[in-house]
Amino acid sequence: MTVTSTSDHSTSGSEPDNGQAEQNVAAEPLVQERTPLPKFQLFIVFLIQFAEPVTATVIYPFINDFIRETGITGGNETKTGYYAGIIESLFFISETLTVFLWGWSSDLLGRKIVLIWGPLGLSLSMLAFGLSKSFWAAAVYRCFQGFFNGNIGISKSIIAEITDKTNIGDAYAIAPLMWNTGLTIGPTLGGIFTRPAQRWPETFGQVALFRDYPYLLPCISAGFIAFLSFCISSVSLEETHPTLKNVPISARVARLFRKPSKREDDATKALLPSSSSTQEGYGAIGNAENGSLPRTEPTLPKISDLLVRDLVFTLINYAFLAFLDMANFALMPLIYSTPIEYGGLGMDPYTIGVILGCLGFANGVLQTMFLGPLIRRFGPSKVYITCFRAYLLAFCAFPAANLFARQAGYIDWRVGVVIFLHLSSFSAASPCYSSMHIMIVHATPDPALMGSSNGFAQMISSGMRAISPATAASLFAVSQAHNLLGGNLVYVILFLGVLVGMRTSQFLPSHRP
Repeated sequence: MTVTSTSDHSTSGSEPDNGQAEQNVAAEPLVQERTPLPKFQLFIVFLIQFAEPVTATVIYPFINDFIRETGITGGNETKTGYYAGIIESLFFISETLTVFLWGWSSDLLGRKIVLIWGPLGLSLSMLAFGLSKSFWAAAVYRCFQGFFNGNIGISKSIIAEITDKTNIGDAYAIAPLMWNTGLTIGPTLGGIFTRPAQRWPETFGQVALFRDYPYLLPCISAGFIAFLSFCISSVSLEETHPTLKNVPISARVARLFRKPSKREDDATKALLPSSSSTQEGYGAIGNAENGSLPRTEPTLPKISDLLVRDLVFTLINYAFLAFLDMANFALMPLIYSTPIEYGGLGMDPYTIGVILGCLGFANGVLQTMFLGPLIRRFGPSKVYITCFRAYLLAFCAFPAANLFARQAGYIDWRVGVVIFLHLSSFSAASPCYSSMHIMIVHATPDPALMGSSNGFAQMISSGMRAISPATAASLFAVSQAHNLLGGNLVYVILFLGVLVGMRTSQFLPSHRP
């Protein structure tokens, strides 16, 4: 007899006597079949996640040109990176301020009702950004983009709740494909569709709107993707909260306005599973229908409930990852577009968009092919620790590329080789995010707090991403303006940050494959 299990909460209808059970186990090994992925529901979740990188990165190829055209730099080229970094960071600042509230709300009201408003708001704020003419107007609408993207952590909770330990690695292996596809589509849209009236004068050049607003078309394109995800998710996404699936929305809302009695509160806490059930396997979030979780109303989540050792150390590492990864990604278009004599490579927006697009596509394909097997074999913590080291090469490549470009006066084959090595290091570090998301699921102290846990993690991540572009861009500008360490001070600081992050990763809780 072959014993199969599709989740941590599977039960059998009858139990054989101990002697017979021992004979069966001895005769044939325990085989745990991989649960099939809920493909359609994952597709909807990934489509919503897909809108984040598209809307976040579509501005990267043209943001420096946009800043110059607003006149806020006063013609000072060294200030371009500073103001571009502010615009890029505002997305994550506003996301940081709202992301925990989104996740906390999903624990009370349900995942779907909270999640679907994000892509709708993103689509409208992208349209407004494309119609902006001044720096401050663009800054305001960038804040709105981050606000409506604050519920991105809810989608990660849904993935954990519709998978189990046999297939969550495969689900998170697909997630980078959507993310990196977004990193492909976003910059590509920004690079190709910028100034459509000049690129296609026979068509878009005849439309006054595109002549007056040269960055509107890429913003409309990104906003349409977000709006499409809203339409599909509002119709087809299923509720996944373990205790709210069949609770009417009116009852969920009413819960917010009344204080539960002590008897009800104690009963709810007693019925919730312990933290060990979460850490036993990937995404072991039982279903109320199977009897593993009671169908009861959750209590108000408390931040103090999340402050357990494993989750705290995991989130500290998540902070290092988010800061350094975003610094790397924010420096790429800045350095690529900055003239060679100012420490960059002097590329045009189209070339930058193509490079970033190809990078995103390659990352998505590689992770889809190899990430799942790697996590199942080595575990998420080992994968993270190994891949994080790739950032050492990434921050060494920037000054090397500029050095060779200065020597040649243009981008020669040596610069091309360094760029290839830098993009390869970026790809090698990409599995860190999926590994980190799985470790957060492991470390969550209670399944009923999954939304708050992911919201808390996303708040920290977004906070680091908020300060990272402005910090990296400002360090780059200061390094070049004052020729600090030959203009390379920014890379030395970030390199040291990677070393500290490597040391911190040694405190991550170890997880079995």
